[in-house]
Amino acid sequence: MHILLVEDELKMARALRRGLEQEGHSVDSTIDGDDALSRGVEFEYDAIVLDVMLPGRDGFSICRELRARDRWAPVLMLTARDAVEDRIRGLDAGADDYLVKPFAFGELLARLRALVRRGVSERPAVLTVGDVELDPAAHTVTRDGSPVDLSVREFSLLEFLMRHAGEVVSRTRILEQVWDVNYDSFSNVVDVYVGYLRRKLEQPFGRPFIRTVRGVGYVVEGA
Repeated sequence: MHILLVEDELKMARALRRGLEQEGHSVDSTIDGDDALSRGVEFEYDAIVLDVMLPGRDGFSICRELRARDRWAPVLMLTARDAVEDRIRGLDAGADDYLVKPFAFGELLARLRALVRRGVSERPAVLTVGDVELDPAAHTVTRDGSPVDLSVREFSLLEFLMRHAGEVVSRTRILEQVWDVNYDSFSNVVDVYVGYLRRKLEQPFGRPFIRTVRGVGYVVEGA
């Protein structure tokens, strides 16, 4: 495999590069986010190992920009943070998998092999429901052609609802898919974030988009 390694902790970067090369892989490495983006755009890699915290651009920004430029090499994101929010943010940015530091080198190899076997994914289709469009790769949302600025969590919630357009999804299911399976099922966080979406997607345009089904959950419909 031809691998791009993006890691600014020099000791770890040297160890990973040495290990990957001993496994017979060709490795380009860099510690800088802007340089990583340039390499990722210019060259065809079989996989990219990408740290989140970097000088210059961070890993989230690099991954999102690569996808926006139609570069679809599998990305394994490395993070020292184990928060669900960070994992969601990485996957939303277009990463294919993540690995939390510290990790065993054997696990990194296994994850890379699995990603390469899966092959290069195609650019995800733009979701359209009525006059709302959501582009998972570019991480953008528009309504009636006007851009709508959403937070990472708002984007994830809207994407989930749009992928199930016409289907009433329960609050519990939303919690499990958009937050975490262990999240408090009695929390009103889903209702709070639906309220945020309504303020951004409905109020400025003077028409509804998300419908509440009392006692059940929420649904978005094209009509």
